[in-house]
Amino acid sequence: MADLKAERLIQEAFAATDHQMKQLEEYFQLLVTWNEKMNLTGITEREAVYEKHFYDSLTALFAYDFTQAQRIVDIGGGAGFPGFPIKILYPHLELVIVDSLKKRMTFLEQAASELGLDGITPVHGRAEELGQQKVHRESYDAAISRAVARLPVLAELSLPFVKPGGWFVAMKGAEGLEEMEEGRAACEKLGGRIDEPYETKLPIEESQRFIVKVEKVTETPPQYPRKPGKPAKKPLS
Repeated sequence: MADLKAERLIQEAFAATDHQMKQLEEYFQLLVTWNEKMNLTGITEREAVYEKHFYDSLTALFAYDFTQAQRIVDIGGGAGFPGFPIKILYPHLELVIVDSLKKRMTFLEQAASELGLDGITPVHGRAEELGQQKVHRESYDAAISRAVARLPVLAELSLPFVKPGGWFVAMKGAEGLEEMEEGRAACEKLGGRIDEPYETKLPIEESQRFIVKVEKVTETPPQYPRKPGKPAKKPLS
């Protein structure tokens, strides 16, 4: 099969090895097969998956050096984005994927097994509750998230997981700068400080992306995250 454009661009932009590209292809095949029995993604065409899921997930690598991290958490990871593509390129990472839909756990566990990826732990639960548990709270070098919620809400779901000195990496679309300003006060309340955003575009579609990095400078106050649903209903400001 001839290489598709998005596939070549991934290999060039992120220096992916042939083995890693093979793992991405196996992941694509699993995603499409499992999507027939459960709703994992509305995007199933191969070129679109490679650009809008794989390449898009890997844009986090432009903004954050994952060689500096050991343990990361993907908040609202769904079908494994952005966590799985990042883990494929950085196999040393210990990756925890948090999602509130239990049926996705089976897919994630099966995909990790078939791709030969060790160190992936899918965790079923609400981030608001898990972020208060000792095993997760301020235990990660980085939290990552893509297309989950607006930044004031997402910061409350994510920053409690990050240890002081670590980073929260939020992957945003065209409204990223607006969300960054909207979420600045919330991040500060949660012990974070927003860094300069990284701006990029998807290589074929050319839709705008912003990667917002938040440094965890102090511990998150114990009252955060609030009870499930509260961050979304009444975002911090």
